[in-house]
Amino acid sequence: MKLLPAFFAAALLGSVTLSAATTGPVTINWLGGSPVPVTTGVSWGVPWPKGTVAKDQAFSLTTGDGKALPLQTWPLAYWPDGSLKWSGFATVAGPEQTGPFTLAPGSAAAAGAKITLHQSDTTIEVNRGAVTCRVLKGGASLIESLAVDGREVARAGQLVCLVQDGPDGEATDTPRREKFTGKLNSVTIEQSGPVRAVLRLEGMHRALHGSREWLPFVVRLYFYAGQRDIRLVHTIIYNGDEQKDFIRGLGLEFAVPLREELQNRHVRFAGEAGGLWSEPVQPMVGRGGHSVANPAGGGDVYPAQLLGHRVPNRAALPERDQALLSDWAVWDSFKLIQPNADGFTIVKRTNLQSAWIAAGAGKRAPGHVFVGDVSGGLGVSVKNFWQSHPASLEVARASSGEATLRVWLWSPDAGPMDLRHYDTRAHGLDSVYEDVQPGLSTPVGVARTSELTLYPSANVPERSASVQLAAAGTQLPMLVCSPQYLHSVHALGLWSLPDRSTPYKQAVEDQLSSTVDFYLSQPEQQHWYGFWDFGDVMHSFDADRHVWRYDLGGMAWDNTELGSPMWLWLTFLRTGRADVFRMAEAMTRHTGEVDCYHLGPLAGFGSRHNVVHWGCGAKEARISMAGLKRYYYYLTTDERTGDLMHEVVNLDYKAREFDSMRLAQPITEGEKKYPARIRVGPDWLSFVSNWSTEWERTGDTKWRDKIIAGVESMQAMPYWMRSGRNLLMGYDPATGKLYQISDQPGTYNLATIQGGAEVVFELNEYLDSPAWQKMWLQYCRLGSASADVLKKDQATGTEGADGSLTGEQGGASSQGTPRLAAYAYYKTRNPAFAPQAVKALVRYGAGPLRTTRVAGADVLNPIDENARVGTNGAAQNGLTAIEVLELCADQLPTEVPASEPRPEGRGNRPRPVAPPAPPAKSN
Repeated sequence: MKLLPAFFAAALLGSVTLSAATTGPVTINWLGGSPVPVTTGVSWGVPWPKGTVAKDQAFSLTTGDGKALPLQTWPLAYWPDGSLKWSGFATVAGPEQTGPFTLAPGSAAAAGAKITLHQSDTTIEVNRGAVTCRVLKGGASLIESLAVDGREVARAGQLVCLVQDGPDGEATDTPRREKFTGKLNSVTIEQSGPVRAVLRLEGMHRALHGSREWLPFVVRLYFYAGQRDIRLVHTIIYNGDEQKDFIRGLGLEFAVPLREELQNRHVRFAGEAGGLWSEPVQPMVGRGGHSVANPAGGGDVYPAQLLGHRVPNRAALPERDQALLSDWAVWDSFKLIQPNADGFTIVKRTNLQSAWIAAGAGKRAPGHVFVGDVSGGLGVSVKNFWQSHPASLEVARASSGEATLRVWLWSPDAGPMDLRHYDTRAHGLDSVYEDVQPGLSTPVGVARTSELTLYPSANVPERSASVQLAAAGTQLPMLVCSPQYLHSVHALGLWSLPDRSTPYKQAVEDQLSSTVDFYLSQPEQQHWYGFWDFGDVMHSFDADRHVWRYDLGGMAWDNTELGSPMWLWLTFLRTGRADVFRMAEAMTRHTGEVDCYHLGPLAGFGSRHNVVHWGCGAKEARISMAGLKRYYYYLTTDERTGDLMHEVVNLDYKAREFDSMRLAQPITEGEKKYPARIRVGPDWLSFVSNWSTEWERTGDTKWRDKIIAGVESMQAMPYWMRSGRNLLMGYDPATGKLYQISDQPGTYNLATIQGGAEVVFELNEYLDSPAWQKMWLQYCRLGSASADVLKKDQATGTEGADGSLTGEQGGASSQGTPRLAAYAYYKTRNPAFAPQAVKALVRYGAGPLRTTRVAGADVLNPIDENARVGTNGAAQNGLTAIEVLELCADQLPTEVPASEPRPEGRGNRPRPVAPPAPPAKSN
């Protein structure tokens, strides 16, 4: 992140110093209302009203009983006047801090144990009290050493990848396997305390025997003052050949020194519902439950051993007990394997020459492992462990002086990772809504991010402590502002707060809450889990098979279609629901990584919906745009999400190579004189999302100027934003200028329903461009106006004042959404624009989404289904309701109007026999 440019300092308003008279203290609380299970570091974002907070404002954080907590702050985004728009914060809090907390201007309390960083030519050492972490600046190991109270408890932390050159079982020869380990190329200190430090590590995976380097990685390490735990965010980007680079195992490993005798060494795996599998490397029990007595008194040592407490060394035991100790089995290796979302097994063995034996089983492991002795060890937790199967946790060589702890994000005990397309031939738009094109169903450039937490320890934790650490590692601790505060500052667009005060509002709120509840249930009922799938939802439902159309072309994985992530995020913002946040978080993490390209010729684009996430040939900016990720970034301060927003800032240059309408509207000879062609929406609006986000994050006005260049170009065209068939225009990415290529006014129903409307609603809160405001308002008012009316309106600005030209009449929409008519009312206060938008919320009925329980022989597993549901409709109806309730708040009826018959093609048939035709063909 760049520092605030110098010109911003001069632009700061005289009244930007925060005080109680301008904004007042802000109340924040734990997401979901419950404190964290263990003391930990937490980071979060807070927005500010425009012109109220200077960039150098200091803050304090206090608990409900007035206790001051340590606090670090940094800028996330700026308003155009240079005042802060979003601030990032970090503190350390524990179970005793139940919330709420008060954030106010003032000096922060000092951290009890500040973070200090010491650099040499080859290492960076991070010291945060009792724990020291030494990170290499190059080589195979990322973490050279972890020490607690000066005693090394882990070392040689490195990335590992196993690759085979073909799939299993499809050739007579066994695929050849090769091991790769991480090769670190660079380390960047992104933050250095006093409360929070962040290191960014980048490199490649290098063959253990050979010179090949591939599979780029980005790893971030997060440290908090006084805390032993280290958060680790791990990203890989696939750049291999999916026909021969089949990943068999992917993860990281640590060497854990074991200095104590075998009976004082322990291995643990967390189980379900607070369960724990915990065993010594050499259990001190034998025939008839016989153990040994503690020579110092206190009876049988076995119960104490099972608790992880120190037991006598061999030399302290009488000869008979030493003989027993010599004869009892020593277990060397242990594994917890989660091959799917519904079952895990634990196995162990004594040595390489002996069999694995079953040691336990369960359904869903939270993903926590520990290995160590009574003098120290290392625990690791994996967030979304079972949800991201196949995964496994492994401890090897526990009987030696140095155990190996392996965390497999893709388990070698599963089959190889197969990233090939689902078919060798394409299936068409008309038949299965698919747009596969030669060479474009490629995984080269897609990414996957995983989150882990390292727990170095000076002993074997108490059993209850291990359970608490496992729970803490499953979810990111979060502090959040109230929906009322977020609503008041308009920092993430225009949206409404829940209100059930009238029958009409009750009906709309019931629709909203029941629809999101239905989608919250679907990952579990439909088993939407897996390393490459978790976080996404399906596009369309098959009422005859009682399944989502997982195998039907463009009707399978949704890939952000029609703004589904925005729908979830606005739902969270207005409700503060933790379950919605977690679903939106998983969707943002997935769609931002897996559904988009991060290197190669397609870098920056996202893939349209398909059976395989990267399968569709339509590669578009709307799927990767920053607007889909802003919510998560600003609420959590997540640096990886910041990377993703930054990497698309120059995506408009790729329009020279990939024309979004190359198939739907082939380029003419006359149009070839322009460097590129793009649609005003969703293409240009997606670029605007990228530029405006970079502008507010850096303060660099060149990104604002690029928006203005497009505005001025359209202003010179005869029909402004509607100048051209399908809103298609010539474009020069070097200048940001647009060019008219058609003499007719156009419409395009996809222009704003892919998130474009939400981008503009927020942009208009801070872009000082009367020309743009006027053009956008005309676009909202005159969606179906003729060429003559459009030209006349440029002079009068009053055409269509009766609301007849918004394009929303009778349920048919040339604009694609009634939100634009609602926005026209919001800005003009002309009541003629409101009725169609308001009526659209309950046009085909009101009240909660109703489901039918389907079980028995009709389905594999019992499900709750609604035959009319589809993610396009759910996302669009959700966004429309959330925004129209705000934009037309004083125009809402009290009672629910009569519903209209649902027209064919909109899901009214209980068992549709064919998918509806696509509304408009993109590339």
